Amino acid sequence: MLVKANHNFQTLPNLFDDFFRDWSVSNFSDTNTTLPAVNIKEDDNGFAIEVAAPGMDKKDFNINFDNDVLIISSEKKVENEDKGDNYTRKEYSYQSFSRSFRIPENTIDSDKITASYKNGVLLISIPKREEAKPKPARLIAVK
Repeated sequence: MLVKANHNFQTLPNLFDDFFRDWSVSNFSDTNTTLPAVNIKEDDNGFAIEVAAPGMDKKDFNINFDNDVLIISSEKKVENEDKGDNYTRKEYSYQSFSRSFRIPENTIDSDKITASYKNGVLLISIPKREEAKPKPARLIAVK
């Protein structure tokens, strides 16, 4: 006997799945592909984004900033071929990811964003505009 599935309440199971998710392994996308771990730090001068991406090369990354959204993506293809007397072995590897981050509007100087890659960590430095930096408290005299 076949039972017709009722798809009218798809939102409710997804809500519970997301709520009871094991957040300790949350670096998987909805398609079960791994995403690199990301740390975001903010101080008075700007933001620093650290992306853990070991085994990559700096040429593998694409970083774009458009309409207050920073997009970090990477694509790496590796092909290995090993030939012996009686065999040929070919292995293909493909890795890609894309992460995007909304930056608060009119807070950063997008012309001064820099990126570096060292020891498996991509570091993106995003400086704040002078107007967005906190101002020290000052005493206002009453006249």
